Amino acid sequence: MSWTRRQVTAASAAAALSAVLPKGARAQRRSPGDSSMTADLILTNGRFATLDRGNPNPPAVAMADGKFLAVGTEQEVRAHAGPATKIVDLKGRRAIPGLIDSHMHIIRGGLNYNMELRWDGVRSLATALRMLKEQVDRTPAPQWVRVVGGFTEHQFVEKRLPTLDEINAIAPDTPVFILHLYDRALLNAAALRVVGYDKRTPNPPGGEIARDRNGNPTGLLLAQPNASILYSTLAKGPKLPPEYQKNSTRHFMREVNRLGVTGVIDAGGGFQNYPEDYRIVEELHAAGELTVRIAYNLFTQKPKEELADFKSWSGQVKPGQGDDLYRHNGAGEMLVYSAADFEDFRVARPELPASMESDLEPVVRLLAANRWPWRLHATYDETISRALDVFEKVNRDIPLTGLHWFFDHCETISDRNIDRIAALGGGVAIQHRMAFQGEYFVERYGARAAERTPPIQRMLKSGLSVGAGTDATRVASYNPWVSLSWLVTGKTLGGLTLYPSQNRLGREQALRLWTEANTWFSTEPGKKGQIKVGQLADLAVLSDDYFSIPEDEIQDITSVLTVLGGKIVHAAGDFGDLAPPLPPPTPDWSPVKHYGGYHARGGSHAQSMAAVSLGGGHACSVHHHAHRWNNSVPASNPDAFWGAFGCSCWAF
Repeated sequence: MSWTRRQVTAASAAAALSAVLPKGARAQRRSPGDSSMTADLILTNGRFATLDRGNPNPPAVAMADGKFLAVGTEQEVRAHAGPATKIVDLKGRRAIPGLIDSHMHIIRGGLNYNMELRWDGVRSLATALRMLKEQVDRTPAPQWVRVVGGFTEHQFVEKRLPTLDEINAIAPDTPVFILHLYDRALLNAAALRVVGYDKRTPNPPGGEIARDRNGNPTGLLLAQPNASILYSTLAKGPKLPPEYQKNSTRHFMREVNRLGVTGVIDAGGGFQNYPEDYRIVEELHAAGELTVRIAYNLFTQKPKEELADFKSWSGQVKPGQGDDLYRHNGAGEMLVYSAADFEDFRVARPELPASMESDLEPVVRLLAANRWPWRLHATYDETISRALDVFEKVNRDIPLTGLHWFFDHCETISDRNIDRIAALGGGVAIQHRMAFQGEYFVERYGARAAERTPPIQRMLKSGLSVGAGTDATRVASYNPWVSLSWLVTGKTLGGLTLYPSQNRLGREQALRLWTEANTWFSTEPGKKGQIKVGQLADLAVLSDDYFSIPEDEIQDITSVLTVLGGKIVHAAGDFGDLAPPLPPPTPDWSPVKHYGGYHARGGSHAQSMAAVSLGGGHACSVHHHAHRWNNSVPASNPDAFWGAFGCSCWAF
């Protein structure tokens, strides 16, 4: 096992501290639940959904040394209070274990977050275009304005994307790049000039540059079905300098903390190179500035050189290497490029090349021999069948028993393949991509086929490991409550009901997929995912009670207090004075500074704004900043109505 200088230093410091502490003190700090142990943080008067069936709904918890020390009655928990213990009254609010996203691209997303104008949650195209115009006006040359996924045209009341004419009118000189899922990108004329696309530029394999009658690019890029044209074009834009990337990553982590997320399994990603693009997150880890636990997978970047990548990486890092905050998790979601089936339901299912099995087998053999867990992107059942042929063949020579490998996505998986995965001891990580693309799937394959996309209840009944996530930041939003809403209601963001009741989940069942179930996918069962003595002290106190609010309002939940390892990493509302400091977003023109992240439909933010006098210069009672009131307030349109108030940070 190779050790970094940071790991050696940390281990030496821990050994030195252990040597100077009295023997009794060392034993005490290792024994959560010991009645003589003093808590660092106590939360009282709450309703804790622990997901521990032996202790399901206690009113108080105590935390020490990063773990839950006591979970029980007020009296039992307060027995651990000492002079330095922070005690917080939750005032009857619902609390849950910290949410864990089993599939997100948080490392890549963090490097770019401060540059991106997010349309996640925006419910009208008119509002989205207003935001675009404002951001164009403040963005200096040679920077681009980027809207990089996380939304679908179906969430807009207008049910359409902007036209190229609209984008060019808004931004005649500033490059604009708008990514819609993994099916298309819209570029204005300025962006086409910067990236150098003209009538002589050939279409790349699997992609199309749309052209006018004279052969000139129009600005529409299409995945047909390969999304590489979208990735590669985006990669031509300017990057943030390292110090800004650190700030950007911290703001993205705080944003997901605001939504109750305390853990992420990072699935790698296109143009996310190891170790270069991991240095920022590693530096934040070394500085003690991570506010999300990250288990990262390594994603090969070189078609035809995948085996060489994994041979090299297997000599550099081992699965599990790291600590509870930042650790290696294995290979994928890309193992070989010939096995990639792209999830654009606007086009026909791609046929994978005949070489897929021969490309995949040596990589899987290498991983199995080195006991590396892996994950494999697979949208369609046909891909899963062929991959399982390889996995079963390898298993005959190198048993996969005890190795946490799994498929991602699996929208069209068959019962037969579910059973094959279960027989091999594998799992499936599902994401809410259908909440964004369900309408396109129904258009192509019909409503009946969409009822099992994926067949979640059938997976659970088979006994295989199932977890949930988002696949953010590009093909879907990072908001976990949109995923939980989709699991419970079976609806898309556009309001289309996809699933019959037998393929939806109850609220507790859905929450378990976002907490304890996801620990299997990072090989950490029993370490986190519940509010239970001895587990890592990660939890979220919610803005509304997930278990009792109307189904349609689940997607609007946020966290008012998020705790990671017994430390508060986000606080808002009644608990706002407990919020840890965070430097302002950089650069100064960052969209995050002006709009924040996920956009609320209304709720507490809207109500707070309604309570503010409509005179100029009054501060928002939630965020304590001045508002820029618009002259025209379209009260007949609720979405446009709240947007017209012009709250400049949209923090909720």
